Amino acid sequence: MKKILFLLVISLFALQSCTVNSEIVFHKDAASTALMDIDMKDAMAMFKSMMPDSVKNDKKELAELEKLPRTWTSLYEMEKKEGKLKTTNPDSIRIMKKVFMKSNFDKDELAGFSMKMDHFTKADYNTIGNMSKNEKLPIDQMALNMWDGKTLTIDTENLNINGFKDILSGKGLPGEDDTTAESASSMMKMMLKKMSTTIKFENKIKSISGKHDWITKVDDHTIRVDYNLNEMFGDSQKPLKNSDKKIVIVTE
Repeated sequence: MKKILFLLVISLFALQSCTVNSEIVFHKDAASTALMDIDMKDAMAMFKSMMPDSVKNDKKELAELEKLPRTWTSLYEMEKKEGKLKTTNPDSIRIMKKVFMKSNFDKDELAGFSMKMDHFTKADYNTIGNMSKNEKLPIDQMALNMWDGKTLTIDTENLNINGFKDILSGKGLPGEDDTTAESASSMMKMMLKKMSTTIKFENKIKSISGKHDWITKVDDHTIRVDYNLNEMFGDSQKPLKNSDKKIVIVTE
């Protein structure tokens, strides 16, 4: 999965000019589906200019990125087709069959990428946590909150971007050494301009206990998390009005 990780890192480098939409659907069987769309149509120049020289000069690698499937395809199918499937670990293979990628084009120009983690259970997320650094994927931390099919308990101390910082720190990338967490934070601070997650429930929301400035109810099936990046990176001079440690959402 190294090429996929590299792809996501380059996408993150271009976030200053990208639109990133994240959505998590919590299913009534206690599983969840997470979808991330990265629209980088206006950022391709920056996208290419920030590539390492070793990759920029490798026209094959650039061509491979543009050859990513244009319809949802699992990581397992992608690596098997390319003859690059190296893992034999059954848990890793099971996860790879539930993670999908596709490229998005505007006419013949690469416009962005989409990633989907389909119907993940708590056990699936635990498996990702136990994977080797070369196999890990960025995870929206909101998907890791406790969900039993009826009640979602959000730990607001986990409203962060650590899943992406792990990738930016170089973990799992070909030919890259791990950088410090401080360096990864500085990179995220420089590049990330906006971050939000839409959370949807199959059943109607019955009640919400607790309040947080970043979390609002949109309708009877939807809440939205709008991250305050100044606060997240310690630059905010304005304290939160509402900052309960737990937000409990009960559905019917």
